[in-house]
Amino acid sequence: MSSYALDKRNAKVLGVCAGLARSAGWDPTLVRIGAVALTLFALGPLMILFYILVGAFTPAR
Repeated sequence: MSSYALDKRNAKVLGVCAGLARSAGWDPTLVRIGAVALTLFALGPLMILFYILVGAFTPAR
């Protein structure tokens, strides 16, 4: 697993999910589906806040 950084090249919104997928070697679509599922069924506004904070304070590659 490599170090985490935003992936602006494959980004849909801020590049958070694409960066996580790249650093873990996963498919970005599956990470995005997981993030949406967590938002809708578990964490709600906390997940949205987490996503925005990670996008704002993480360097991009």
